Amino acid sequence: QVQLVESGGGLVQAGGSLRLSCAASGRTISSYAMGWFRQAPGKEREFRAAIRWSGYPTSYTDSVKGRFTISRDDAKNTVYLQMNSLEPEDTAVYFCAAAPYGSAWTLRNAYVYWGQGTQVTVSS
Repeated sequence: QVQLVESGGGLVQAGGSLRLSCAASGRTISSYAMGWFRQAPGKEREFRAAIRWSGYPTSYTDSVKGRFTISRDDAKNTVYLQMNSLEPEDTAVYFCAAAPYGSAWTLRNAYVYWGQGTQVTVSS
């Protein structure tokens, strides 16, 4: 079992930045791909970014390319999402998730462990 706890969410003005963190416990994340997803009220959970177990490559949904950066520190068992140039459309609950080694890590269904989420609100 992998337990994931997100932090770093909050309220920010459009154009601002936030850095989300996801601390894992229970197992080392070095053998997991790690992903970030978001869910807005009344909408499905959507993929934002992911990083493979080796740390390379990374994958981003088109709307965040050039604005968001995913990274991992396996020594700290933590994954990060740096979010810059935030837009009101980025407002959602952001979830961290883990997909096992060898899985189809760019697909949502590969992710088997999920955190509880952290709220990100971007004001206009």
